[in-house]
Amino acid sequence: MSQNQAHSFSLEGQLGLITGGGTGLGLGIAHAFVAQGARVVLTGRREEVLQQATADLGAAASYRVHDITEHAAAAALIASIEQEHGPLTALVNNAGNQIHSPAEDFSEEDLQQILDVHVVGAFSLSRHAARRMMERGQGSITFIASMASLFGIPNVSAYSAAKTAHLGLVRTLSTEWAHRGVRINAIAPGWILTEMSRNAFEKNPDRKTKVLGRTPMQQLGAPADIGWTAAYLASPAAQFITGVCIPVDGGASIGF
Repeated sequence: MSQNQAHSFSLEGQLGLITGGGTGLGLGIAHAFVAQGARVVLTGRREEVLQQATADLGAAASYRVHDITEHAAAAALIASIEQEHGPLTALVNNAGNQIHSPAEDFSEEDLQQILDVHVVGAFSLSRHAARRMMERGQGSITFIASMASLFGIPNVSAYSAAKTAHLGLVRTLSTEWAHRGVRINAIAPGWILTEMSRNAFEKNPDRKTKVLGRTPMQQLGAPADIGWTAAYLASPAAQFITGVCIPVDGGASIGF
């Protein structure tokens, strides 16, 4: 194996921005990036959560308090991160919100709230990050999609619309930006054991039984499973991959 091949999966020298990076999947992604040699900047709205996350991650991590729905602040956020830390090489659009409700009870305001975070917020950051990446001819942007991007799940109509929109963005942005060195991909997590999902399963044990019953591997995933996939997509090993969505789901998207 050549020296270059040995480092194909390394993120040494990279700088990753991970939205919603203080907990759950975002923190799992941050751990994987740091383990592979990258520096990371985490964003979120709760400073105490970000402080704890960066303390756990060590010297390679820092944070910025940022509300992704403040779309007008996206350009300044990217600029200030690059001014302090150097060129941004990877963006992971992980920040999200959720409202469980039957569709007939869902308001237009509820729908807009979900779309502002998942779609408009992620697009805004991606656009401003990509402009700088394209000037340098290199970069990776990953959207965290969902099983709701792939099939129908009841009581999450707005979330499903937003996560399906991610796949449209991935397809279109990859065709526009690939020839300028920026790769755009998505990950569709299956059911992952996080604090949020653990609380949901405790309130509704039947839901966990249903989830495991339709997952061929008959187990829940871990945040690290998403983290390693995100790290791979940002690495030189994935240099010819763009415009795809990778399910990391224990087979749920193809199971019965």
